Amino acid sequence: MAGVNLEVYLYFKGNCREAMEFYKSIFGGELHISTVGESPPVPGMPDIDKDWVMHANLEGGDIKLMAADTPKASSRAAKVELSLGGTDEAKMNKIFYGLAAGGVIKMPLEKQFWGDIYGSLSDKFGVDWNMNISQPKKGDSNV
Repeated sequence: MAGVNLEVYLYFKGNCREAMEFYKSIFGGELHISTVGESPPVPGMPDIDKDWVMHANLEGGDIKLMAADTPKASSRAAKVELSLGGTDEAKMNKIFYGLAAGGVIKMPLEKQFWGDIYGSLSDKFGVDWNMNISQPKKGDSNV
Protein backbone atom coordinates (compact mmCIF):
# COMPACT_ATOMS: atom_id res chain seq x y z
CA MET A 1 0.00 0.00 0.00
CA ALA A 2 2.15 2.80 -1.29
CA GLY A 3 1.70 6.10 0.48
CA VAL A 4 0.09 4.62 3.61
CA ASN A 5 1.82 4.59 6.99
CA LEU A 6 0.64 3.37 10.37
CA GLU A 7 1.78 5.84 13.02
CA VAL A 8 1.58 5.13 16.73
CA TYR A 9 0.07 7.77 19.04
CA LEU A 10 0.25 7.09 22.78
CA TYR A 11 -1.74 8.87 25.50
CA PHE A 12 -0.58 9.49 29.06
CA LYS A 13 -1.95 11.15 32.19
CA GLY A 14 0.69 13.73 33.01
CA ASN A 15 3.86 11.70 32.39
CA CYS A 16 4.10 11.98 28.60
CA ARG A 17 7.36 13.96 28.69
CA GLU A 18 9.00 11.36 30.95
CA ALA A 19 7.78 8.50 28.75
CA MET A 20 8.92 10.11 25.50
CA GLU A 21 12.34 10.96 26.94
CA PHE A 22 12.60 7.30 28.00
CA TYR A 23 11.70 6.12 24.48
CA LYS A 24 14.22 8.58 22.99
CA SER A 25 16.93 7.04 25.20
CA ILE A 26 16.04 3.61 23.74
CA PHE A 27 15.35 4.41 20.08
CA GLY A 28 17.34 7.62 19.50
CA GLY A 29 16.11 10.34 17.18
CA GLU A 30 14.87 13.87 17.73
CA LEU A 31 12.15 14.61 20.28
CA HIS A 32 9.92 17.65 19.81
CA ILE A 33 7.46 18.57 22.57
CA SER A 34 4.75 21.24 22.68
CA THR A 35 3.02 21.87 25.99
CA VAL A 36 -0.55 22.91 26.71
CA GLY A 37 0.80 26.26 27.97
CA GLU A 38 2.52 26.91 24.63
CA SER A 39 -0.69 26.28 22.67
CA PRO A 40 -3.53 28.72 22.09
CA PRO A 41 -6.67 28.03 24.14
CA VAL A 42 -8.92 25.37 22.64
CA PRO A 43 -12.68 25.92 23.12
CA GLY A 44 -14.26 23.10 25.10
CA MET A 45 -10.89 21.81 26.29
CA PRO A 46 -10.86 21.17 30.02
CA ASP A 47 -8.58 23.31 32.15
CA ILE A 48 -5.53 21.05 32.42
CA ASP A 49 -2.00 21.55 33.66
CA LYS A 50 -0.10 23.95 31.39
CA ASP A 51 3.01 21.72 31.65
CA TRP A 52 1.18 18.72 30.19
CA VAL A 53 2.24 17.70 26.70
CA MET A 54 -0.14 18.81 23.94
CA HIS A 55 1.89 16.91 21.32
CA ALA A 56 5.19 15.04 21.29
CA ASN A 57 6.91 13.66 18.22
CA LEU A 58 9.91 11.30 18.25
CA GLU A 59 11.38 10.59 14.84
CA GLY A 60 14.65 10.06 13.04
CA GLY A 61 15.75 7.16 15.23
CA ASP A 62 14.79 3.51 15.04
CA ILE A 63 11.03 4.19 15.16
CA LYS A 64 8.54 7.06 15.04
CA LEU A 65 6.24 7.69 18.02
CA MET A 66 3.80 10.45 18.82
CA ALA A 67 2.13 11.10 22.17
CA ALA A 68 0.24 13.53 24.38
CA ASP A 69 -1.12 13.94 27.90
CA THR A 70 -4.88 13.81 28.35
CA PRO A 71 -7.22 13.36 31.31
CA LYS A 72 -9.01 10.73 29.20
CA ALA A 73 -5.97 8.42 29.09
CA SER A 74 -6.33 5.05 30.74
CA SER A 75 -3.93 4.14 33.52
CA ARG A 76 -2.54 1.41 31.30
CA ALA A 77 -2.27 0.91 27.53
CA ALA A 78 -3.92 -2.51 27.69
CA LYS A 79 -5.79 -2.72 24.38
CA VAL A 80 -2.81 -2.43 22.04
CA GLU A 81 0.61 -4.04 21.97
CA LEU A 82 3.44 -2.59 19.94
CA SER A 83 5.47 -5.12 17.98
CA LEU A 84 9.09 -4.62 16.97
CA GLY A 85 10.81 -6.80 14.40
CA GLY A 86 14.31 -6.90 13.01
CA THR A 87 17.37 -8.99 12.27
CA ASP A 88 20.13 -7.23 14.24
CA GLU A 89 20.13 -9.43 17.35
CA ALA A 90 22.52 -7.26 19.40
CA LYS A 91 20.55 -4.07 18.68
CA MET A 92 17.19 -5.76 19.28
CA ASN A 93 18.42 -7.18 22.62
CA LYS A 94 19.57 -3.71 23.68
CA ILE A 95 16.14 -2.27 22.81
CA PHE A 96 14.26 -5.09 24.55
CA TYR A 97 16.17 -4.82 27.83
CA GLY A 98 16.13 -1.02 27.65
CA LEU A 99 12.33 -1.04 27.38
CA ALA A 100 12.16 -3.62 30.19
CA ALA A 101 14.00 -1.36 32.67
CA GLY A 102 11.49 -0.63 35.43
CA GLY A 103 8.87 -2.74 33.68
CA VAL A 104 7.94 -6.42 33.60
CA ILE A 105 9.25 -9.05 31.19
CA LYS A 106 6.25 -11.25 30.39
CA MET A 107 8.20 -13.64 28.14
CA PRO A 108 12.00 -13.54 28.01
CA LEU A 109 13.72 -13.32 24.64
CA GLU A 110 14.15 -16.96 23.64
CA LYS A 111 14.39 -19.02 20.49
CA GLN A 112 10.90 -20.19 19.50
CA PHE A 113 9.56 -23.18 17.59
CA TRP A 114 9.24 -21.07 14.43
CA GLY A 115 13.00 -20.44 14.53
CA ASP A 116 13.08 -16.78 15.55
CA ILE A 117 13.84 -15.21 18.92
CA TYR A 118 10.71 -13.76 20.55
CA GLY A 119 9.87 -12.02 23.82
CA SER A 120 7.32 -9.65 25.32
CA LEU A 121 7.24 -7.07 28.09
CA SER A 122 5.25 -4.29 29.67
CA ASP A 123 7.36 -1.15 30.11
CA LYS A 124 7.29 1.10 33.17
CA PHE A 125 4.55 3.21 31.57
CA GLY A 126 2.24 0.21 31.04
CA VAL A 127 2.85 0.00 27.28
CA ASP A 128 3.07 -3.61 26.07
CA TRP A 129 5.76 -4.57 23.55
CA ASN A 130 6.41 -7.72 21.52
CA MET A 131 9.73 -8.38 19.81
CA ASN A 132 10.60 -10.86 17.10
CA ILE A 133 14.23 -11.17 16.03
CA SER A 134 14.20 -12.91 12.67
CA GLN A 135 16.80 -15.60 12.21
CA PRO A 136 18.19 -16.63 8.83
CA LYS A 137 16.03 -19.35 7.33
CA LYS A 138 17.20 -22.33 5.32
CA GLY A 139 17.37 -21.19 1.73
CA ASP A 140 18.14 -17.51 2.59
CA SER A 141 20.98 -16.17 0.44
CA ASN A 142 23.11 -15.32 3.53
CA VAL A 143 22.79 -18.73 5.23
